Formats: sequence, C-alpha cells, structure tokens
Amino acid sequence: MIRALALCLCLASPLFAAERAVPAGEGLAQAIAVAAPGDVLILAPGLHGGPVVIDKPLTLDGGGKARIDAGGQGSVIKVTGADVVIRGLTLTGSGNSHQDIDSGVLMTREASGVLVEDNRIEGNLYGVDIHGAKDSIVRGNTIIGRQDRRMNDRGNGVYVWNAPGAVVEGNDIRFGRDGIFTNTSRKNIFRNNTFRDLRFAVHYMYTHDSEVSGNVSIGNHLGYAIMYSDRVKVLNNISLKDRSHGVMLNYANSSDVAGNLVAGGTEKCTFIYNAHKNLIAGNRFEGCDIGIHFTAGSERNAITGNAFIGNREQVKYVGSRDVEWSLEGRGNSWSDHPAFDLNGDGIADSPFRPNDLMDRILWSQPAAGALIGSPAVQLIRWAQSSFPATMPGGVVDSFPLIAAPQIAIPEDVAAMAAEARPAWLQEGYDDAAIDPLTTH
Repeated sequence: MIRALALCLCLASPLFAAERAVPAGEGLAQAIAVAAPGDVLILAPGLHGGPVVIDKPLTLDGGGKARIDAGGQGSVIKVTGADVVIRGLTLTGSGNSHQDIDSGVLMTREASGVLVEDNRIEGNLYGVDIHGAKDSIVRGNTIIGRQDRRMNDRGNGVYVWNAPGAVVEGNDIRFGRDGIFTNTSRKNIFRNNTFRDLRFAVHYMYTHDSEVSGNVSIGNHLGYAIMYSDRVKVLNNISLKDRSHGVMLNYANSSDVAGNLVAGGTEKCTFIYNAHKNLIAGNRFEGCDIGIHFTAGSERNAITGNAFIGNREQVKYVGSRDVEWSLEGRGNSWSDHPAFDLNGDGIADSPFRPNDLMDRILWSQPAAGALIGSPAVQLIRWAQSSFPATMPGGVVDSFPLIAAPQIAIPEDVAAMAAEARPAWLQEGYDDAAIDPLTTH
C-alpha cells in the first residue's frame, strides 16, 4: 500500500514532466488544460489563438517563431499559478481595458516565481503587468507599446503593483506611457533596461528598499522619477535627450543617487523636491538648462563628488540660508569656477557659490532678464564677488573639485541617442499631461 502511494506521488510530480508539441492554430488553450504540472509546451512556428490562462507550473516556449494573438480580448497570457515560464514568443492583440489592465502578460497575486524572457510583446495596452505576483522576473524582452492614443491614455511597458522581489532587467521598452511604473511595492530591482519614446522611463510611487541601476533613457519626457519612496538606490543610469528632467527626487528620502549621467539638452538635469537625507554623489550633470533645481525644504542631503558641466544655470536653489554642498572635505566640480589648486591636492583653493543675488532676482522676476547685460547688473555681480558678505543665502561649496568625474557613454547608446527624434521634439507637447508633480 505504501509503495503504491509513493508511486502515485512520483507520477504526479514534475519529475515526469514532458515536452509536448503544440501545432499552430486554436488548440493552445486545450493543450494547457491537459498538460501536467512541469510540462514544457513547444509551440510550432505560426499563429496561435489566445487569450489563454496558465494556472499551474508550465513552460511555454515559442523558439522565437511562434505568435499568440488575443484577438482584442483581455490579456494575451494570464498567469494565476506558480513557476510559469514564458519564453521566445511574440505576444499581440490584447484588449483595451485599463480597469482590467489588459496586457501581453498579466500575473495575478496568486502567481509567483514567474519568468518572462526573450519575448517580443508588441501593440498591447500594457506590456507586462506584475500585479501582486511575488519573486517574478521579466528579462530580455522587447516591449513595444501603442502609439494610437494620447500618451497618458496608453498603458505602461511594465506595471509593478505590490510585487515584492520583482526583477525587471535587460528589456528594450519603447512607446506606450511609462517604461516601468511601480506603485505600492518593495524590494524590486530594475536594471540594464533601455527606454525610448515614453513619458517617464522609470516612475516610482510608494516603492521602498529597491534599486534602479544601469538603465538607459533616451528621448523620453522624463528619465527617472523617484516619488514618495524611501531607501532607493539610483545607480549608474544614463539619461540622454530627455525633455524635462533626467533624475527627479520628489518626497524621496534616505536614497543613494550615484554614478548617473544626465546630458543632451534636458531642461533640468536633476530636480530635488521635498526630499531629505539623500546621498547625491559622483554624478555628471551636463549641458542642461539647469544642472540641479533644489527646492521645497529639502534638507540633510549630502551632495559631493558630482560634476556640473556646461549647464546654462548650474544651480537653482530657493532658500534664504547657506547650504553646504560638500562632504568630509570633498565638494563638486563646476565648469564655471575659475579655480586654482596651488598645493595640488585636487581641491580648489577658494570656495564656490554657484548663484548670486541677480540669480534670485531673475527667478522671482523673469522680466528682469532684459537687463542681464546692463552695467548695473555687472556692477552688482562684481561687488558680490569682491565682498562675499553681500551675498544672499544659497549653495556654498567650500571644497570644489578640480577634476570632474567622467562617465563614458557606450558606443551603441551614443548611436541610439544620435538617431533619436522624439515625438515631443517634432510635434510639441501638453505641459499639463506630463507634469511629474501632478501626474502619477
């Protein structure tokens, strides 16, 4: 009796999983229904009918030649089980419901340990929705969103909601609304993805103890928006030709922003808004209208080792008291600081204030810009440089760096940036539709 029971348990286990060929056509749902847990379904080249639901451990492998189309109904693949693998498929034809989050792949909260890799997910309302599924991976996919709606009415490339342990890496995400939008989650990793022609490349809301690293954002309205989130590591990302901001911290606290490059004509390389106790170190902010806009009572931030290179306005700081931008005797590099280093220690011999009284007047009274070249303005600026006591409160770097940190742009990324022609540059845009402080 015991031996018979053991035999039954073995026969029911994935140890006896099989590879099963699934011909093109309308038989995929039936093949999933009769498959045993752990089976590998090899989809023949050609078109397979969807939508389908996977509620048990299975692998769907298309070998790069099979396509599943949902015919405009629901999600192409809905996963409600654990340990599902979706690989080598083209997924098209989702429905149009934002309420149901119609997607190329939708994982429900009953799912876990799902792997979605090496697929082409194209023309769906959402690309991949990790909706509560723990410890899931989205890796190496090409996700192309819709272009037939206003940007705010499209879905996200990857949507993460309350999905601890989710990893999104090595994907190429283009069009749609946001590349990755995460809300009310934790312990997520988004790394080595490429984002183009989107609203935000990465959009964080209420997502804590997570990492955004090694990503590339080209030609989006905004690169990396970290909002209402704590203890996030934003490391070694690149933002090129993004419209409004490269990196934004909005109500983001106790985070590390390090080794990032923002360049290529962005309005603000970085925007720090009501964000506290963050480390902003070793970044390069280059060629923006404003290098860093720092406002709304942001306090106890450490800003050190950064390079502010060739920005039209290096710093816009709104405040009445002095704020020190150095840490442990190491400040930042400023391309407009005529510095000397007589002892050769790499630290300039004089402090640097990137803003003066005239900057404050111009921020509050833009019409005063007409007087910027007048003798009176030049006299005020000369007086402040000669008599620092007349300077208003603002940013002070007591230990400016002589050498600026260098961050190389990989050749393939540089080529993509050179070819980028974002729609917002060609067609204009609606400011209210992509305002990062009001649009979530």
